[in-house]
Amino acid sequence: MVDIVRRRYLYFGISLLVIIPGFVALLIWGLPLAIDFTGGSLLQVRFETGTLPPPDAVRQIYDEFGFIDSLIQTSGNDAIIVRTKHMEDSTKVQIVDEMEKQFGGPITVDRYETVGPSIGQEVALRAAGAVALAALGIMLYITFAFRGVEHAFRYGISAIIAMLHDVFVVIGVEAILGQFLGWEVDALFLTALLTVIGFSVHDTIVVFDRIRENSNIYRRLPYETVVNHSIVQTLVRSINTQLTVMFTLLALVIFGGVTIRHFVLILLVGVLSGTYSSIFNAAPILVVWENREWRNWFRPKKSSESLA
Repeated sequence: MVDIVRRRYLYFGISLLVIIPGFVALLIWGLPLAIDFTGGSLLQVRFETGTLPPPDAVRQIYDEFGFIDSLIQTSGNDAIIVRTKHMEDSTKVQIVDEMEKQFGGPITVDRYETVGPSIGQEVALRAAGAVALAALGIMLYITFAFRGVEHAFRYGISAIIAMLHDVFVVIGVEAILGQFLGWEVDALFLTALLTVIGFSVHDTIVVFDRIRENSNIYRRLPYETVVNHSIVQTLVRSINTQLTVMFTLLALVIFGGVTIRHFVLILLVGVLSGTYSSIFNAAPILVVWENREWRNWFRPKKSSESLA
């Protein structure tokens, strides 16, 4: 039999190695928040002539209207994206007209978004509250669902720890992608994050439910053996279910539009992380807790019995 639980600290170490680069990226570059959370305006214009003006010339126009902190990025060969502090709609029209006068040719506004500073702060607080509320609700639900099992609260807390693993992985990847691809954390990213939380916990509950069933069937076997047997029993089901989702998401990343690529890629990373944490992290945490291995500096407790 595949002994996953016995090598639990190896899998914990792999998780740590995956999370550390994201933490380093967060410390160095921070999380690239979009105007949804920070407040401000975003203007994306396309030049029908197919020739982009110099960024300094565009910045000079914005400086004349009082936006000296503008951030200018190119999008393709004929469009630019400018992020500034909050601007009025009338000011946007004046800026577009000025660019048409200086650079010639018609200019098409592909995208315009503006969010006030107070609204941005409120959205950021609500986003953090949504994740916290989801975690609390999941923990309470699992604890209630497993109320017939000894130490039911351990199942809820272990599921939350595995879920936080996926949250850290997704946020770390976003920090890295934001630095190199210019992607930002917006409302759609929050949607992807909450979806990942749901997928991760759903798969974890399946493993925990099998542990509950086997605990009544194999009463005389060590808890570690029962947990490992439960993981192996649900392994094929977990992998097949998640592969179905990942193949679909991969097809969307490759063949889907650019507008959803960020959202789909974050989902793909999160589902992959959730599959790993549900199998290799969530249930083994229960074993560590049951054996109280922190008293022995997290050394696995040797068991003389095994399930053949």
